[in-house]
Amino acid sequence: MRLRDLQATAAIALLLVQTGGSAQLAGAQTGAAPVAATQGTLPAAPTSASRPMEPKLMGPLYLRDTDKDYTQLKPMFRNPLKPYTATDVPLPRLGNTPRLDSLVRDGKIYLSLSDAVVLALENNFDIAIARINLDIADTDILRAKAGSSLRGVSTGVVENTLGGSGTTVTGGGGPGGTTEGTGGTGSGASGLVLSTNGGGPEPETLDPTLSGTGEFERATTQQTSVFSPASTSNTLTGNIAYKQGFLTGTELAVTFDNTRATTNNAFSTYSPLLNTSFRAQVTQHLLQGFGPAINGRFIVQAKNDRRITDSAFRQQLLYTVNQVENIYWGLVSAYEDVQAKERALAQSSQLTADNRKQLEIGTLAPLDVVNSDAAVATDKQALVASQSNLEYQQLIMKQAIARSLTDSTLINAPVIPTDRVALDRLAEEDASQDELVQQAYANNPQIEQAVLSMKNNEITIKAEKNGLLPTVDAYGFYGTGSAAGSINSNAETICLSSPCAATVSTIPAGYGGALGNIFKGTSPDYAVGVNVSIPLRNRVAQADQARSQMEYRQAQMRLQQLYTQVRIQVINGQFALTNDRAQVKAAQAGRDYATQSLDAEQKKFRLGASTSAQVLQQQRNLATAENTLISATAAYAKDRAALLQLLSKTLDRYSISITDAATGVVTTAPVIPGLTAPTDPAAAKPIAVEMAPAQ
Repeated sequence: MRLRDLQATAAIALLLVQTGGSAQLAGAQTGAAPVAATQGTLPAAPTSASRPMEPKLMGPLYLRDTDKDYTQLKPMFRNPLKPYTATDVPLPRLGNTPRLDSLVRDGKIYLSLSDAVVLALENNFDIAIARINLDIADTDILRAKAGSSLRGVSTGVVENTLGGSGTTVTGGGGPGGTTEGTGGTGSGASGLVLSTNGGGPEPETLDPTLSGTGEFERATTQQTSVFSPASTSNTLTGNIAYKQGFLTGTELAVTFDNTRATTNNAFSTYSPLLNTSFRAQVTQHLLQGFGPAINGRFIVQAKNDRRITDSAFRQQLLYTVNQVENIYWGLVSAYEDVQAKERALAQSSQLTADNRKQLEIGTLAPLDVVNSDAAVATDKQALVASQSNLEYQQLIMKQAIARSLTDSTLINAPVIPTDRVALDRLAEEDASQDELVQQAYANNPQIEQAVLSMKNNEITIKAEKNGLLPTVDAYGFYGTGSAAGSINSNAETICLSSPCAATVSTIPAGYGGALGNIFKGTSPDYAVGVNVSIPLRNRVAQADQARSQMEYRQAQMRLQQLYTQVRIQVINGQFALTNDRAQVKAAQAGRDYATQSLDAEQKKFRLGASTSAQVLQQQRNLATAENTLISATAAYAKDRAALLQLLSKTLDRYSISITDAATGVVTTAPVIPGLTAPTDPAAAKPIAVEMAPAQ
């Protein structure tokens, strides 16, 4: 192992020791409700000044895929019927943007790295799929405003775009690396592990509900006694109810009930008989479910989820742009590899032609011709493999920057990369490790999402703690009722006594009189009371409350682990650029030496001081040196892009507008530094991907 590698490994080991030695909880600065301490302490997270406690995308406005605001959709103030109509989500665009067609010239696609990034922002399916998550998260905010639970939104990085590493790229990277471990597995109901996230008392339904009942009933009864003769009755019912909850944990219920009954039963005094009643009841949670913090928690959590979705979309952009860069450099390396293989075949073919001439004049042994013929066959096979790889890399690039590959012109058009990487030093290569790590902490979307997720955990902890309390509800209602009706004509023959007449005179005859009594409150009905429900042993609430804190502890440790991983990855990325730059320079020197050695060997061969075998060996050395240089250059380009992704600087460095990416309409092309034009004029010309003719 080289001294540089030993030093790098020692530095990483020292950092691992340093990051694991202190004892402060990772989530202590989030402003959460205090959580009971447990045995053991977590390693110290970075100070609050160095990590993004407020998400970068937090603000009054969110990224939006379309102009439609799905947090509001269809209010009923202007059109009361509009909330009951369906919302049509626009069909996705499945074709390519015109920008791709503008790059086609003479049946070939001349593609710069900037063009590739712009086309990915406009056409890449991974970004398009992640873009819809922004609107999906808005629908959860709309649900939360109504007091409903959340459905959640996918925030994982979409990785359906193929490619990212070419077969001609080998090596690269720093002296070490880390991989994320897989958490423990388990299963619950239906094979799922259910989290306490969103648990606690059910919030009040904030959207008011207006319900009504209208019914007509006709009933015929048989005679069962002298006082219960056969009769027929008609009953008309019309009831209206209004119900609404409030963030304070209050529920208002108002009912207005009405019935009208007619009968031919002679023992019924009134026909028709009208009954109407009104009641308004208010119920207030005093312990469990009390206050805006409990009943409005889903609104806060939905907004946090929306910010997490914004951050996840930024993470998707960083990932996909980096992937497109990797594909582009894989295409460049495949393109240059074909050129190197063509040069090798041309050299071996020329040597074979010269050998045959010498064989004809008797100055060369037949075995030398056989040897050179074998070299030509080997170079042809290498060229075919390289050309196949180039075709595949071109296809990989097309699927990354296009939505539709059904156009035969696009399918058959070769992709010509017009950019090469320059070896200009990045400022990040000379920055201190601590400075780079702090930049990564401040901008990394995964850390941002972890912090916001912990805020949601803190909301759940408060809700589960409230869920431990008994249910104590104070209520009060006020109501009044009234009756009205006319004397039953069938009852006149038996209503001969004065009490019957007196009864008839106490109620109004029509519905208007009944309503009048309702408004006057002639027959009031009111009460106040308390409902108490105490779950004995309370084991379900105990289990959920304890589990919510356990999940919060896990989130704290995951955040701390994420800080450690980001630190190691950033330092490793800086080491990678240093190693890659040295490897490129060494490969350039090796290629130059192999070129000069081949030239010298060919001169000696022409003078008779060398053999064709020695010339072929020098040609193999040059081919190997060129392959090494191609791989080293591509590895450097990829690791440079990877470091910017780790630091979450890609979008700012390339002047990529997140707002444009959210809408899919890019108005300004990215400006990507550190690029240069091909040094070989032939590199800008298309390569005919076909097998060279046999000699």
